[in-house]
Amino acid sequence: MRLQSSTPLRARTAANAAMYTLHLVPAALLLFCLALLHPAALTAQAAPLGAPPSLPSTLQRHYQNGEIIAYRMQGDNQGHLQTTRYQALANGVVNENSSGTFVEEFAWSHVHVNGATVPLTSASRQFREYLSLAPGFGLSIPDLSQVQPILIGPITDLLTIYADVQLAMRQRTLQRPGDHTFIKYGRPNSWADGRRVLLGQDAIDFDITLQSIDPARQVATLIVRHVPPVQPQIQLPADWMNPPIGDTPNNWVQIEKVSNGKFVAGVGRETFEDTIEVSIPTGSIVSATLDNPVQILERDCTDRTLTNCSAPMRYRIHRQVMLDALHAREEDSSPQAATPVIRPAAAH
Repeated sequence: MRLQSSTPLRARTAANAAMYTLHLVPAALLLFCLALLHPAALTAQAAPLGAPPSLPSTLQRHYQNGEIIAYRMQGDNQGHLQTTRYQALANGVVNENSSGTFVEEFAWSHVHVNGATVPLTSASRQFREYLSLAPGFGLSIPDLSQVQPILIGPITDLLTIYADVQLAMRQRTLQRPGDHTFIKYGRPNSWADGRRVLLGQDAIDFDITLQSIDPARQVATLIVRHVPPVQPQIQLPADWMNPPIGDTPNNWVQIEKVSNGKFVAGVGRETFEDTIEVSIPTGSIVSATLDNPVQILERDCTDRTLTNCSAPMRYRIHRQVMLDALHAREEDSSPQAATPVIRPAAAH
């Protein structure tokens, strides 16, 4: 008999649905160091000779101090029990910090969930997200303890997009459409907090392709895939977690402690595919789409060793995120998107 529990791991609340990309980001950040320190981890495949057209050089971000940047993000989180749709705006300004690095400072506003406006707390309104595509800038997960849960998804999704673009810009082999780089990593990344989430790990490799170059629009399109490694190095503490639930080895695992001393354990296959348009002259992000399906097998257990468990339940979560850069006129004319951009502030 199936043990009674709350809703599944990835669909307990709409807030959780918005939060669940958080653990994916550290993998991309660790890969930056890996790519620089261990070039042997990269395998590259060039496009055939004569392929049209090519970049004048590798993609680079060319900043201007005081430059204004604005994005509209829309998300569709199709959970096991419900679907949550949201929209939010990120308004930013470029500042040069004390080391001479250009940094983008973003404030989030105009959050709508399932068509309803979500009032932001003072802490959420004052929160700033610092990102950059400048060489050598270390992206990191900001302190999210004070922001509302519904903002965690947009904040970390934007960070994921910047992480993927920064990683692609560091690959010298991406010159012509079809050029391709594969970055092996495979080691576990953890989001366990030791209290509620006792074990939380995933493992991914990176597959990066320069898909196309549009000379008329002066835009390059990148495809960045986060894929399961051939041998993910995650911990699978119970035998029932070993059989793949998809067509690749399982690369995601979580054990959550719930009420009455019980546990909810899940194992699964998780992938990301990001399609990102980048301006060739400036290196700025024009648009992006994130496609993030997760296949999960979950059981309710009465013991930490996960041997006394209910029958397994399979379900699928599918997140889709769209990001579009806004121009000043769009911000002024669109009632939903309209918001004052933040003024230049002290460099981070």
